[in-house]
Amino acid sequence: MNALHTSLSTDELPPGPRLPSPLQTLGVWSRPTAYLERLRARYGTPYTIRMFGQPPIVVIADPDAIKQMFQAPPDVLHPGEGARILEPVVGANSVILLDESAHMEQRKLLLPAFHGERMQRLAGLMVELTEGELETWPRGQAFALHPRLQRLTLEIILRAVFGLERGARLDSLRELLTEVLAFSESPLSLMPPPPPWLARATPLAKLERLQAQVDELIFGLIEERRREADEGERDESEDVLALLLAARHEDGSPMSAQELRDELMTALVAGHETTASQLAWAFERLAREPAVLARLHEEVDAGEDEEYLTATINEIMRCRPVLPNAEPRLVKQPVEIGGIVYPPGVALFANAYLLHHDPAIYPEPYAFRPQRFLESEGGRAPGTYTWIPFGGGRRRCLGASFALQEMKIVLRAVLERCELHPVGERAERTRRRSITISPSRGSLLVLRERRRGDALAPAATRPVAALA
Repeated sequence: MNALHTSLSTDELPPGPRLPSPLQTLGVWSRPTAYLERLRARYGTPYTIRMFGQPPIVVIADPDAIKQMFQAPPDVLHPGEGARILEPVVGANSVILLDESAHMEQRKLLLPAFHGERMQRLAGLMVELTEGELETWPRGQAFALHPRLQRLTLEIILRAVFGLERGARLDSLRELLTEVLAFSESPLSLMPPPPPWLARATPLAKLERLQAQVDELIFGLIEERRREADEGERDESEDVLALLLAARHEDGSPMSAQELRDELMTALVAGHETTASQLAWAFERLAREPAVLARLHEEVDAGEDEEYLTATINEIMRCRPVLPNAEPRLVKQPVEIGGIVYPPGVALFANAYLLHHDPAIYPEPYAFRPQRFLESEGGRAPGTYTWIPFGGGRRRCLGASFALQEMKIVLRAVLERCELHPVGERAERTRRRSITISPSRGSLLVLRERRRGDALAPAATRPVAALA
């Protein structure tokens, strides 16, 4: 569309569907990527959608406009307010929900805990947990991988972030958090909270009861770990909680128990389902890409580097970003983005899925080609404003290094041990799970054992139609 250079009211935003907001919400929920593409084909970008209980949403997929969004002053666009729907689970002190100076101060506290070097020290634990989980996966029969990956990523976070050891507390927290996180898969999780007089008659009442039980365990853990730190115990702990307990605000004060709880829940919510879904897409895609899979097996068996594995992960995150929208930004002051001046009260979404499937940026965008990211083969490194699975700017995901390391470890472990067989002829469609998208059948495939260095037989990537 042609750029507009006049300020708009909320009734004069870029064009979009005129359906009632509940029907638009249903479209976004039931067909999370197809609906986005259909609207782009009809209206171009940016376009406006209106979802039930939400401010008007402008979907943006132009790299220059996204750059302007990511670089906008913190008092002009508020990503924290744009993500307020997550507050019931992550808490008001979550770095995701803070804006301006409060966000920057909290981010500085958290950054050392998620530094690349710190994450490397947790690699051994990730490998141990992955190997243990892989032992339980069936061989020679079709099964949905996504639930197994959810179990694994939850275990990694409970051990690496919360610092929990095996025992009753770990088991209790795992069980409760599984129920809390299951609520986020429902469309109800995207709805604004009802008034207090109605809340007791909704599923939110159960969520609140579960959350209270989770909080009791987490606050107890924080108190115990703080006491141990004061007494000089667990000095060598490398888990994220230990590092957060040692963090200090600018005035020298430690993080409060509530701050610690909210950031632990943020790490859980941000790093559990997203990584599990991204890995599910990885296995779903790789099982249908025999040439890519063969080259990965060769690299893994050689054990020399991870160049092609890294490029493959980048391509998976390009094709299937599990967070189709980077953190929403609520307009607080009139701001010009892409030649359009947006008024306060509008939410701007940088759409990763549409950006990653723009043929002007990625030729043949629906083809799976890891070499796009191999500079040695004419590709290029991921672009700051053209590859945004982790968002960008001052709000880029703090756990990006954690997630990438986890994906490499899990993929390498499975590729070393197993052949991947797709089930059925057709690739899986996208399914929405709260703010993420995952494979519609849960990444249904068949694993078979392989010996290290075996050549990949042609049958290894043929669909197992009989099991579909």
